[in-house]
Amino acid sequence: RKGSVIGDSVLRQPPPHVLPEFTSWRDEQRAWREGVAFYDQSFHMTTTFLRGADAVKMLSGLAVNSFDTFGPGRTRHMVMCSPDGKLMHDGILVGTGENEVALVGRQAGHNYVRYHARNGGWDIEVEEDEIFSHHSDAHRAYWRYQLEGPDAPAMIEELTGGPLPEAPKLHVLDVTIAGKPAKALRHTMAGGAGAEFWGPWEDGPAVKEAIFAAGEKYEMRRVGSMAYFTNALELGWIPRPMPAIYSHADLRPFREWLPETADEVKWALGGSYNSPNIEDYYVTPWEIGYGNVVKFNKDYVGKEALEATKDDDHRKKVTLVWDPADVAKVVESYLSPDELPPLYIQWPRATYSTWQFDQVLDQQDNPVGMSTYCGCIWNERAFLSLAIVDPSMAEPGTRVKLIWGEPDGGAKSIGLEPHRQVEINATVARAPIGEQFYR
Repeated sequence: RKGSVIGDSVLRQPPPHVLPEFTSWRDEQRAWREGVAFYDQSFHMTTTFLRGADAVKMLSGLAVNSFDTFGPGRTRHMVMCSPDGKLMHDGILVGTGENEVALVGRQAGHNYVRYHARNGGWDIEVEEDEIFSHHSDAHRAYWRYQLEGPDAPAMIEELTGGPLPEAPKLHVLDVTIAGKPAKALRHTMAGGAGAEFWGPWEDGPAVKEAIFAAGEKYEMRRVGSMAYFTNALELGWIPRPMPAIYSHADLRPFREWLPETADEVKWALGGSYNSPNIEDYYVTPWEIGYGNVVKFNKDYVGKEALEATKDDDHRKKVTLVWDPADVAKVVESYLSPDELPPLYIQWPRATYSTWQFDQVLDQQDNPVGMSTYCGCIWNERAFLSLAIVDPSMAEPGTRVKLIWGEPDGGAKSIGLEPHRQVEINATVARAPIGEQFYR
């Protein structure tokens, strides 16, 4: 990558949305490991603003987090659970002012918060800032950009006039870029060095132009949507766990309140893990790696159930490294007209269903877990998936296999051609995998 040239056609003529690729998804993945990567996150994340005397009090009753030190200029990875202690939603919560907060993340998580804010008799005003595709006026509250990679700190110094101020984790920092005020948070998508920045929407073009100008020196890469949605595989973050809203009786009023256009209503369930019981797809905070934020110093939905199970031997989140030979066999089958091929593997991200769960077996064909998000990471030269497995199978180097493809030839969907299921062997590695790849 070093020594290559980025033309003005790539850097200085941005489309209104993020392109699938700006150079190539391989080159863009390498940038966050080897140089500096630029993510434009202004378009796809939903934001809900809550303003009023009861905003934090209401959220504290829904979230498993402690709010003792939360306030203006502070953040939380906010996690919410069902009454029986199963994960419902998570997102980033930012204290944006006195009695004012902003929740940022997947659209599904916002509905539960909005439902309680509007139906609980709280002193709360709700403002919805939907993903860009839902806006008719092409305008949002904030632009949101992120710089990540080993060269990112030096580039950030040039942009902001010095290193980011020293501050404890989870603190929001005030900075200036191109003469425009902005906020900064030491947070990145693949776990490397860097920060996320945001500010008023109208300042976005000027800030982006300054980033592009500084980026030429560092051979910055703009990350397109193809690469962007794979960085979770390096970070070890499962982006779309099944929200545990579909079975508990206490959640029926919320389910009935949801509009038919809600993500929780229209998103699809897929994969080879096939159970008639929806609760088999639920996970706990511990299983997905959120156990560090679970606190018991206040009351909230699900506390009793979580407290009763906190000392259990929980399933573990791991990375599965798919055997290259088995992946190659699947790809080779597409060129054989004499057989029904396995399910097509999309590159770089192979997750084809919103909630995708594939069956994981041990070497004796016993079920031991479920594989979720999957795709190719060029930095590891490996095809990976994030899985939740029995504790006995979580040691790096353990051999497992997963079933790839839908049962009975696949769902009758325009997006799924007829196919056959196959076994893909895999090796357990840590999550996040990073440079600790088991080799």
